[in-house]
Amino acid sequence: MKNFHQNLLIILALSLCGLCVCQWYDQTVQRNRLENLNQLLAAKSSAIAGCTNSMATLDHEVAQMDARITELKHAAAASDETNRAQTREITRLQLLTEVQTNEISQYQTAVSNLEARLQEVADGVKKQNAAIAELTTQRDNFLQQLNDSIRDRNAIVDKYNDLVKQVNGTNAPAGKAP
Repeated sequence: MKNFHQNLLIILALSLCGLCVCQWYDQTVQRNRLENLNQLLAAKSSAIAGCTNSMATLDHEVAQMDARITELKHAAAASDETNRAQTREITRLQLLTEVQTNEISQYQTAVSNLEARLQEVADGVKKQNAAIAELTTQRDNFLQQLNDSIRDRNAIVDKYNDLVKQVNGTNAPAGKAP
């Protein structure tokens, strides 16, 4: 029995050693799994952190883009208002240009009419000047003829007066003087 106990003790000791080895093996496998899971957890945590950071960055960029879009909308609205104002101004200027073009054509017509009238007046003045010149020539000729006629008559009157003096001088009594 002693042997049996010893053998039993050895078998139990060996069983206990086997059990310890099995536990060590299981614990090593569990530790490896745990370490793999920890590494996987760390990788997923870092991926989550990276995604969270990239989401925060994207949120910030989206906010910036929203702000930029708002600015662009305001700029577009201002640009549209400016375009409308410029279109109104262009339309007003075109209408003003048409009015002024009409006024210019009216002025040109008026100037043409005035030039025609002035030409008629100038032609009339030329005719009147020619008529005055002819009248002046006729007057001068008439005055010349009148002067010549008066000289002739004066000469005749002088001759008549001379004759009268001669006749009176021969027919006059001695005491009477004319």
